[in-house]
Amino acid sequence: MGGPGDPPEGTPEGGPVGGEDEYRSVVFDESFVRAARLQESSARERMSDHAPAVRRRPPLRRGLTRQALILVVLILVAFGTAIYMGVRHPYGTDEAAQQPVEPLRMTVVPLSPQGAVPGTTDAETLFAHSPAAHYEVGAEGIPLPAARSTAHFSDSQVVTALTTVKDYLVRSSLYPEVLDSSEVRPARALLDPGQLDQFDQSVDHPAADGRHAPTGWLVRFDPARAELADPRIRVQGSLQVTETDPATLEVTADHTFVYALRPADAPVGAEVSLFTVRRELTFRFDRDDLRLHQTQLLVSYVQAGPLSCAEESADHLQPLLAGQTAKAGGPAGTNPFATGSATALCGTLAAAAEPKV
Repeated sequence: MGGPGDPPEGTPEGGPVGGEDEYRSVVFDESFVRAARLQESSARERMSDHAPAVRRRPPLRRGLTRQALILVVLILVAFGTAIYMGVRHPYGTDEAAQQPVEPLRMTVVPLSPQGAVPGTTDAETLFAHSPAAHYEVGAEGIPLPAARSTAHFSDSQVVTALTTVKDYLVRSSLYPEVLDSSEVRPARALLDPGQLDQFDQSVDHPAADGRHAPTGWLVRFDPARAELADPRIRVQGSLQVTETDPATLEVTADHTFVYALRPADAPVGAEVSLFTVRRELTFRFDRDDLRLHQTQLLVSYVQAGPLSCAEESADHLQPLLAGQTAKAGGPAGTNPFATGSATALCGTLAAAAEPKV
């Protein structure tokens, strides 16, 4: 006999078995059952505890999937790499291109007059009858050239280098407090920290060794001998920028400064004379220097006169003033067996460099 659900003739051959085919497309796998938020109470639970037919299941505690964990790790690695590269290469330059700060190499050459130093009571007359007659006054004599970008430095960076050099020239050659030897800080403030020890040692313990002469860093006169007779210092010169490597700019400055001087504490009406200083300086800038508005002074070549070759010019310039002549004797002797010492030099001040009065 057929079952109560079977047709009287029995199940047709090849036909569907029972009613299962109606739900064959709906599959409830184990994960689906476990994820269900409602759970049916068992018959025993419903009879003993009078529990409802269904109850809400607590949410499943799931951790990070493997894909999410891998993604988090990749983000952390990328972030750490970016920080490392930013600290190690803050400007994207090659570490080998960053050059150490070099000590300043300096040469100070006194120029001795061939006769008495010409002078008059009027500084303007002296300037008008000298090669400095057409020079500009003060900082106007240090114009900035047209700034053009280089292969690895922008226009603004080149302008920063030129402006810093001009500031150094003004502070070290034109400031009255620097010229009378009462201050050194205005120029010192523009130097790279790597050169400050050499600068301080030059000021505290001056020596004519090509490394520690204050007159290689600054123009300063012996305050016991001379003072400015006219604050309008005449200046003329040029600036030139070159890129020496992808991380370095160099600026070459070549300027002539002409000062009107008179004896220290001289009475009104004392004669005035001219004193000339030519400074050829080479400055270096790395990207930190440009950012901080500071510079490295590499080479300082100074010619100054009228001076006496027999007098020391490392600590202060000791000008020969109106009517004076050079002392007999040449520069200090040079010992070729003493390593680390500089050759003592002296030149002759050409007559054409002096005013015609």
